[in-house]
Amino acid sequence: MTRSATAAQDTGPGPDVPDEYLRRGSRRSRIAAAARRYAPDVAVSLFFVAVSAWLTYHLWPSPSGRLLALNPEDQTLYEWFLASDARLLLGDFSLLSDRLNAPDGVNLMTNTTVIALGFLMAPVTLAFGAPVTFALLVAGNLAASAIAFYLMFVRLVGAHRFAAAVGGAFCGFAPGMVSQSNSHLHMTAIWLIPVMVWLLARLMQSADPTGSTPDGRIHGPAGPADRRRTVTSGAWLGVVVAVQVFVGEEVLFLTAVTLIVMAAAFAAAAPRYVRRILPTFMVGMAVAVAVGVVLLAYPLWFQFAGPQGVSDGVFDPDYFSADLASWPAVSELSIAGSASAAELTTGPAEYNTFLGWPLLIVTAGCAGWLIRRPMVVACTVGTVLMAGLSLGPRIVVDGTRTDVPGPYALLNGLPVVDGALPMRFALAVIPLIAAILVLAVDRALRLGWRPGRVLVPTVLTAALLPVVPAPLPGMDREPLPQFITAGHWRDCVSTGGVLVPVPPATPKEPWPMAWATAANVAFGMPEGFFIGPYAPGGEASMGTFKQPTSKIWAEVARTGEVPEITDDERARARRDLARWGANCVVVADGTVHADPLRRTTEELIGPGERIADAWVWRVG
Repeated sequence: MTRSATAAQDTGPGPDVPDEYLRRGSRRSRIAAAARRYAPDVAVSLFFVAVSAWLTYHLWPSPSGRLLALNPEDQTLYEWFLASDARLLLGDFSLLSDRLNAPDGVNLMTNTTVIALGFLMAPVTLAFGAPVTFALLVAGNLAASAIAFYLMFVRLVGAHRFAAAVGGAFCGFAPGMVSQSNSHLHMTAIWLIPVMVWLLARLMQSADPTGSTPDGRIHGPAGPADRRRTVTSGAWLGVVVAVQVFVGEEVLFLTAVTLIVMAAAFAAAAPRYVRRILPTFMVGMAVAVAVGVVLLAYPLWFQFAGPQGVSDGVFDPDYFSADLASWPAVSELSIAGSASAAELTTGPAEYNTFLGWPLLIVTAGCAGWLIRRPMVVACTVGTVLMAGLSLGPRIVVDGTRTDVPGPYALLNGLPVVDGALPMRFALAVIPLIAAILVLAVDRALRLGWRPGRVLVPTVLTAALLPVVPAPLPGMDREPLPQFITAGHWRDCVSTGGVLVPVPPATPKEPWPMAWATAANVAFGMPEGFFIGPYAPGGEASMGTFKQPTSKIWAEVARTGEVPEITDDERARARRDLARWGANCVVVADGTVHADPLRRTTEELIGPGERIADAWVWRVG
């Protein structure tokens, strides 16, 4: 036998290999390849999760015993919302909730009730309590937003992972996002925006018969527009928009305004491309609108024209305007900030504009460098206009309101628009700046000129360092009465009944709402913290007017003095309790001026009984 024959024999098929073994090996190799491919994305995502946990670590030792120190009132409100939303899982839910402001109720669409988030987290709320859900959402919104934008920059834009990580981090942890994390869950849940942008990009690609991008690059084979993809992209866009309404309408409004501005600028920068895709693109948008109308017609009607609904905003746009001097300043919630920054805004939850002068200069430089790209033109125009709208009806400079009108003056008073705070238009700037920075870093990293590959990321990092966020301050919350936590409330009010805390909750003092939250909103309360139609002419108001009896209680809670009660006041107390549908009235130990409140209530209603750590009057 020749050597070649021997070699051929040696390389023969050999023993049979089972198909199952081959499949198993192939499966393992695919899993290993996928792990290698996605390992950087997983690492970046875990980093964002770790940063979110660090920023909110003051809540984690005991979410039920801790509050965000800079905005505990809104935290109390949102925990009530989450507990109310969780009742969807129990089949005990309505868009007009009877568990607050008894007997009129509260329109949950008019209020920022984050219904979708509450329903999604309902199992956690019912098992561990709304404070745990709140803490998870504060951290989760930041991490999810950063991850979503990072993946958008990598998958859709095709950016270098480092550039995408910088952009994702800025979207998730910019000063405005960290500031809004002080209890504004509806404003920090921006993780659906990249999904909307992806669907719009998919719609644009399906509408383009040439398979090219505005700058001439080929993203697919040429051919007729993909009608099926156009319809499915439009339909899914309508669904995602509908979900965002139940997460946070203000974010959706800001996103819509921003995209409209960007679309106009993009069309001016790439007119041929826009003319080519416009007919089919508009078909997809018509599908999106149709789906959105079907899903949202009733909820939006209920919000604006339903019971307890309002069609106007409750906040004064002149007061909630961004100070021009706040843009180059640094928030006290950033590591390089100072307490003096508080003088340039309305409160710690509204540091929306505090980017610092280094970042503003670097962003302007990056935009100028890349200005020939249509997307950079769109982002730049969007940034300038949204920043201008944030300045409100009249420009404010370093605390002084001038007579110079701002761009917002053109929108002031328009329906729906006045429901958005002017200074929150600045939040729309965050993803736009992030996109400009991502494109700049990505281009720098792909340069053949090595100094440029180092210089741009280095300068950008230096500009971002001053606005690196610091952890959100926390504080201990007052313990809830044992009357609530041990379930003694069931002795005097059944599920769906009305418990009257003394004094009732108000927007400035919402603390009794935490009683209902701890009971998963199984009972209702009169008055409270919400938006309703109680201003003159049925306009929007924060809370409602007080009844005669709650006025008496509020005055005692303020002064600690027991007033002389007349028979007329006793009669009015009976009428007020009947109007509220009250089952019981409660004065808990630990309430400010608890003893004067107890004695006043005895004068109004009669003797009470002691249950656990509370005085209780059964009235219905």
